[in-house]
Amino acid sequence: MSASPQDDPVAVRPAEPAAAPNPTPRTRGGGVGLALLGLALAVAALVFAGLLWQKLSVTQQELARRAQDSATEAADARRLAEQAEALTQELQARLAVAELRLSEVSLQRSQLEELMLSLSRSRDDNLVQDLESALRLALQHAQLTGSAQPLISALQAADQRIARAAQPRLNPVQRAIARDVDRLRGSALADIPSLALQLDELARQVDDWPLLNQVGPGHPVTPARPRKEVPGATQPVARDVQATEADAAPPAQGWTRVTAWWSTWWERIVADVTRSGRELVRVSRIDRPEALLLAPDQALFLRENLKLKLLNARLGLLARHMRSAQADLIAVETALVRYFDTSATSIKQAQTSLSQLRKELGQSDMPRPEETLAALSAAAGGR
Repeated sequence: MSASPQDDPVAVRPAEPAAAPNPTPRTRGGGVGLALLGLALAVAALVFAGLLWQKLSVTQQELARRAQDSATEAADARRLAEQAEALTQELQARLAVAELRLSEVSLQRSQLEELMLSLSRSRDDNLVQDLESALRLALQHAQLTGSAQPLISALQAADQRIARAAQPRLNPVQRAIARDVDRLRGSALADIPSLALQLDELARQVDDWPLLNQVGPGHPVTPARPRKEVPGATQPVARDVQATEADAAPPAQGWTRVTAWWSTWWERIVADVTRSGRELVRVSRIDRPEALLLAPDQALFLRENLKLKLLNARLGLLARHMRSAQADLIAVETALVRYFDTSATSIKQAQTSLSQLRKELGQSDMPRPEETLAALSAAAGGR
């Protein structure tokens, strides 16, 4: 590469035509000096141009080397780009395969979750159904035995099974079980065997209950109004006592003894006739004619009917049909008031026992675990 004189600021320009020589010596010395100065400047310009040329040569070499390095690097970059492109295509193919496998795995996972969820739901549903069946069976057992302990045990077992299952949706069932257990423990149940024995005892006492129309020793007819005692009613008894004393006295002699015996015998006959006539006719107020006009065979049927009513009440009690048992007891009480002598001690005791039995039967209803059954139905319906 060559440098033109125009590009070089220090280039040596052609010397202008010298002026006309001055013949003077001073002028001659000045021209030599200028020539030397010009020569020095020319040499300096040449040196600077050489240095510049050398620098340009070095720069050209460096540029050529860098261009070659750039070309090499570009070739390497192109080769790496081709490799990267091939690798990218391979990675894309692998990614497509991985995505396909991921979709398959996701599908299998969803199917597995569905299967696990269905299994879990089936297990929960089976648990709810088992608990409900166990509670209903325990309720029947409790109704048959008359004790709340089978039902309490079934509720506690259900609570333990729910706790082992660890299902949050069954927490309301646990709370309902706790409330039902507290309510069952606080409820008062009747003693069914004792009530059955009382009914049996009443059935055995039916034959001893006095009817309202029954006449005889120990069962007098009770009138509506109190009867006044007849003054002469006690006279025959007194005379009998006197006669007995007269018989026990030392025997009299003669006519006195015969007169006393005759008077005593006559008074005794009169007293017997008077007493018999008084017993044949009775005057009383009739409030319930059907009770007083009851025939003996009808009285037998009445007593047997009352026995059947009491036995039917006993069967209803054992079968836990409390309402039917109460209805039978009410029928027995009505018959007692209608056909029997309510002033008798045995009838009063029977009425007291019947009223107490009706009261205990009304309080002997077995509590049901309604809250637990409702919670189980809600849990089964929620699935």
